[in-house]
Amino acid sequence: MRPPWALLVLAAVCVGGGCASAPVAESHVTLERDDAAGALRFVVDGRELFVYRYGEEWAIPHIWPLRSPSGRSLLVQRTEPYPHHRSLWVVDRVRLADGPDTDFYHEWKNLRDAEHPELGHHSFIRHEGFSELRPGERGGAATAELRWIVQDETPVLDQRLRFELLDLGDGEYALDLSWELRASHGEVEFLSDWVHYGWPYLRMDPAFSGEHGGTITDDRGRQGQEATNGQYARWVDYSNAVDGIAEGVAVLVAGDDEPHKWLTREYGTFGPRRPDARSGTKFELRRGETLRGRVILFVHRGDVRSGRVAERLAELGERLDRAGQ
Repeated sequence: MRPPWALLVLAAVCVGGGCASAPVAESHVTLERDDAAGALRFVVDGRELFVYRYGEEWAIPHIWPLRSPSGRSLLVQRTEPYPHHRSLWVVDRVRLADGPDTDFYHEWKNLRDAEHPELGHHSFIRHEGFSELRPGERGGAATAELRWIVQDETPVLDQRLRFELLDLGDGEYALDLSWELRASHGEVEFLSDWVHYGWPYLRMDPAFSGEHGGTITDDRGRQGQEATNGQYARWVDYSNAVDGIAEGVAVLVAGDDEPHKWLTREYGTFGPRRPDARSGTKFELRRGETLRGRVILFVHRGDVRSGRVAERLAELGERLDRAGQ
C-alpha cells in the first residue's frame, strides 16, 4: 500500500525580472491523509498550506482552509447569508437523461429533512478514493476520484480532481488544480444559470473581502466588482491588508486559449466561467463525453502590484505547461 505521505524536493520559480531559474533551499512536503477525518493535508516543513475535505458529512468535497503566507485562512468554509458556499469548490446543477433536476450547488435543497440537517443529504458528490498520491522533483501531486450521486444510488457523473502543489518559498505557493467530468452513466444536461456557478468557485474570508477593504483586480488592470464582473479576463486577483499584512490569491485560467468571463463579488466570491458555448446556458454531455477545466492558484505576499502577480503568473503558467508536456 502506498504511504499517505511523500517527501519532495521542489525547484524554485525565478521571481526576479529577467533572471534565470535557481534552486531554493530544500523543502519537505508531506501529503497527510486521514480517511477517518476525510482530509488530505498539504504541508511544507510542518506548515499546513491547504486541505482537501472529502468527509461524508459534506455534500460536496472542497478545499479548506487555503492558507496565506502568514498562515491566515484566505477562504471561509461556511458563511451567512450563503451557507452553501464551501471555500473552494466545483459543482453545478445537472440532470441525467430523464431523471430529476438536481442542484448540487444549493446543497440545502438536497437535505433529507430540512429541519434535521444532521440526517444528511440524499444527493451529493462522493469522494470514492485516491488514484494518485505521488512524490516528484517539482512538487506534490494527488488525484481524487469522485462521483455525483442522486437520490442515494443513481450515479450521474464521474469526476477526477487533481492537485499539484509547488512551494515557492517564503510562505508562497502555487496550486495547479484541474478536473474532468465524464458522462459515464448516460447523457447529462447541464442546467447552470449565469449567476450560480464558477469553475472553480472561491469564497474569500470576510477579512479579505472587498467589503472590508480588499481589492479585486484582473489582468487588464480593472478593479472592483463593477469593472470586473461578467468581463473577459485571463486571471483575477483578490488581496487585502489584514492587520497590516498584505496578502492574496490569484486565479489563472490555464489549459485552453478560449476566453472566459468571470463572476466577482465585493462580499468575497469570485471565479471563472466556462467558455461561452457552455457558460450560463443549457448544454449536454453525451454518454462518454468529458468536460475539463484547469486553473493555477497563486497564493502570494503583497497586493497585486507589490506581489508582482502578473509577472509571476506568466512564469508559473509557462513552467507548469512545460512540465506537463
